[in-house]
Amino acid sequence: MTDARLVHVVDDEEAIRRSLDFLLRTAGYRVERWACGNDFLKGVDPEQPACVLMDLRMPGMEGMDIQEEMARRGINLPLIMLTGHGDVAMAVRAMRAGAVDFLQKPFDRKVILEAVEEAFGLLADKEAQRSREEWARTQIHALTDREREVLDGLACGYPNKTIAYDLGISSRTVEVYRANLMAKLGVSNFADALRIAFAAGLGSESEWRDAHADSRAERPGSSG
Repeated sequence: MTDARLVHVVDDEEAIRRSLDFLLRTAGYRVERWACGNDFLKGVDPEQPACVLMDLRMPGMEGMDIQEEMARRGINLPLIMLTGHGDVAMAVRAMRAGAVDFLQKPFDRKVILEAVEEAFGLLADKEAQRSREEWARTQIHALTDREREVLDGLACGYPNKTIAYDLGISSRTVEVYRANLMAKLGVSNFADALRIAFAAGLGSESEWRDAHADSRAERPGSSG
């Protein structure tokens, strides 16, 4: 079935790969098997929707190493970690880093299939989210650089006075930019403007501080 959903199985144990392959194919999925993380990273198509079942403990690159490398490469596929009984703490760390679930060996057939279904549900949500992110970025392109900066500051939660200080303009000018950007975005309330800002990736306080650290340091009376 060419339209069957794809599951990547990454495990150094051949018996585990075969077992999961049989289970998933019987349930109607397509399966690609990988004996190690390096092979998976070299061969996976990041543009093809899929979910990943990955062993946490493998020779060479372990599961969390592969997870970090996936993030660096922009391979945004939902990941389910496969763990032994002593790896729960590491599995929780993997979930904090974005894994959608972890399953302990030996596996229960029903639990695996439920986890995979949930992963594909998240993938569908991610596709919808990606569409909204692209739309939001298009909306942001209509703004001038200064209007975008003001929106970024507002998304960081800063008041007009702080934004004005960091940008070297007056609070009144910030209000004018705020009114202009809301008109260009076609929104009538501040919450809708923020939703667009967040979807477009604005609102990082650390990035704001880095971008405006020099201007703060140059201000008279600033402690740096």
